[in-house]
Amino acid sequence: MDTNDFASLMKSVPGLSESQMKALYKKLQGFVETNLTSSEPVIKELRETKFKEGFICPHCNSKHVVRYGMNKGRQRYKCKDCGKTSIDLTNTPLCRTRYPQKWILFIECMLNGFSLRKSATIVGVTWVTLFYWRHKILSALKQMTLDEFVGIVEVDETYFLQSEKGNKHIKGRKPRKRGGASQFRGISKEQVCVLVARDRSKNTVAKVTCMGRIMKPQLDKVIGNLISDKNILCTDAWRAYKTYATTKGITHYRIKSDGDSHTIKGIYHIQNVNSYHGRFKQWLYRFNGVSSKYMDNYLAWYKFLDSRGCEITKKNLKDMLVTACQFQVKETYNSLRLSKFAV
Repeated sequence: MDTNDFASLMKSVPGLSESQMKALYKKLQGFVETNLTSSEPVIKELRETKFKEGFICPHCNSKHVVRYGMNKGRQRYKCKDCGKTSIDLTNTPLCRTRYPQKWILFIECMLNGFSLRKSATIVGVTWVTLFYWRHKILSALKQMTLDEFVGIVEVDETYFLQSEKGNKHIKGRKPRKRGGASQFRGISKEQVCVLVARDRSKNTVAKVTCMGRIMKPQLDKVIGNLISDKNILCTDAWRAYKTYATTKGITHYRIKSDGDSHTIKGIYHIQNVNSYHGRFKQWLYRFNGVSSKYMDNYLAWYKFLDSRGCEITKKNLKDMLVTACQFQVKETYNSLRLSKFAV
């Protein structure tokens, strides 16, 4: 179609009836899904990334894997050790999906932070299905690890009132409306502690740690293998940090909230990690409350977005899907739905 024909077509659009508009929209949506958001180029990149060191069996991790024909147009593999077959998507978030061509569009909705219902309208899949798609992706991103922190490490915790959103049979307390409030003042066992540790290179660990005030054992469990006496620790004045730093032999600067200055010697502070808390809470607000059992998933989601500058680009869209598919995800609809909050 040349430029003149396209211009004529665009001029005729306002004159269409409502039913004609809907028909045109569905036609264009189907065209976009089939042609522009095809997952096949991403599948090819996934294969190259996943098998960069050679074919590996997703069932037994054996390297004795050979090609074994095609399955619905996709390469099939067979393991000589366990005898099981697989494809590129086996044990990934996309495994057994009925709509592989819609995943790219859904990932774009995730990058935009759209609600499940709005995403369902755009993608053309029910919001319940998209809920499980979302958490399969996040269960994979949650497995991303960090080798070690570099230089100055800021550590601080933030708190969220425990939520059992979606649970129709809450025990031990009355249901809260729109989050509600704790029955205790200050920090209590009703609040979920999220620990965030971040160095000046923006390497970040963000994880649900415990209920109530954090103690030295929980600190060691979350960041113990990532920090050493080569690092410099910056925290608030909570005593657990002082005990932890003394035990590890780490240089430690304590920032007192009631002091006149929140910076020591011009460079030792916890402003970066506090800023991260604020950005995460502002981003999380759009979901109108998150069940505590899924909090780690949302922390992983935001950490990925923050590492990419929260930019919605084709590269970030592709990276999110390819990165998630590097990790094995064995969660099912039932395992996600019936999971319990535990720390």
